Amino acid sequence: MNEQHVAWAPWSGPGHEHLVLREVSSALTAHSSVEGMTDEGRPFSLRYFLRTDSACRVREVELALLGGDARLALRSDGAGRWTDEKGRSLPELDGCIDVDISASPFTNTLPIRRLGLSPDSSDDIIVVYFSVPELSVRRCRQRYTCLGPERYLFESLESGFRAELPVDSQGLVLDYPGLFRRLPSR
Repeated sequence: MNEQHVAWAPWSGPGHEHLVLREVSSALTAHSSVEGMTDEGRPFSLRYFLRTDSACRVREVELALLGGDARLALRSDGAGRWTDEKGRSLPELDGCIDVDISASPFTNTLPIRRLGLSPDSSDDIIVVYFSVPELSVRRCRQRYTCLGPERYLFESLESGFRAELPVDSQGLVLDYPGLFRRLPSR
């Protein structure tokens, strides 16, 4: 088992994410704690758990906000079909393999690793997008382009947002311009 501790901070303002990433037989589990501020200046505290299979397809994701009852738990069959924690089908998420948690740069790692893009190639994906702190869920179309070794262009195909992301050899974001920066390991 390979275990890694990773931390990010916002480019500006208070906040912090501490992620414990475990890899066993290429399958990942991530436990994370995120402290942040909303655009309106309200603090939030999020805990999330995520599990992938050996092909880096998300199979399980759980999010919970501290200080309230806001909690989500979704499961996937790995082929893009999702259910809630009670096993009810969520057809509005059909086709989503990856997830994107708005408060974390970690979820960019999942498609980067799963797609295995070569330089100058790209792929369009559909993700389950989790807006934090609302914990709302929706489908979102995105594109990843490999710009070269350990460098990717992320694009939201719906909003037009773009960011060039340098990553380490594991596909973990080092710098997310304007949003997150990786903190040095201790």
